[in-house]
Order: sequence, then C-alpha cells, then structure tokens
Amino acid sequence: MSSKMKMAFMALVPDADPQEHRCTMETGLVEIVFVFAANMDQAVDVAKRLAEEGCSVIELCGGFGNTMTGRIADAVRGKAAVGAVRFDLHAAFAKSSDELFGG
Repeated sequence: MSSKMKMAFMALVPDADPQEHRCTMETGLVEIVFVFAANMDQAVDVAKRLAEEGCSVIELCGGFGNTMTGRIADAVRGKAAVGAVRFDLHAAFAKSSDELFGG
C-alpha cells in the first residue's frame, strides 16, 4: 500500500496562535493537520509551512474570501493544491472575510 496522504484544513480565527491551535488526526490512509490562523499574513506563512511539511492539499474554511484564497494558492503553487469551502459571508462574523481581514 502507498504512503499516507498528508493534508491540512485551515480556519481564520482572530485570536488564534497557529503554534498552539493546531492538531493532527490520522487514519491508515490520511493524515490531516487542523490549524487556525489569526490574519491573512499569518495564514500565508502557515500555508507555506504546511506545504513544506508535506501537505499536498490545503483546504480553507469558508472564512477565507476570494482574494485571500488566491493569495494562499499563489503562495503554495506547485507544492500543494488549495481548495476552499465557500460562504458569501464568514459564518461567525456575518461579513466577508476579505472585508474583515483586509484580503
């Protein structure tokens, strides 16, 4: 059998510390890292680190707006595929994350 697929899920939470607010779950086939980032610049840095750690897929929560999703995809292009859950507004804050976090 081939090696495990390593992937990540990242969410935006304004009071997050990605070093502290991170956990990993795994099955026999998949290892997934869950991590929170507090802002866009931090999210880009976290995404780059996740790709360097071997995460070939990074899924972004609905809190990331279109601009932010694009910045992360550009930051890890060629190293990880980026997907995004889509909401018109950040579910927790009732505003676009591009507006909230300065996408």
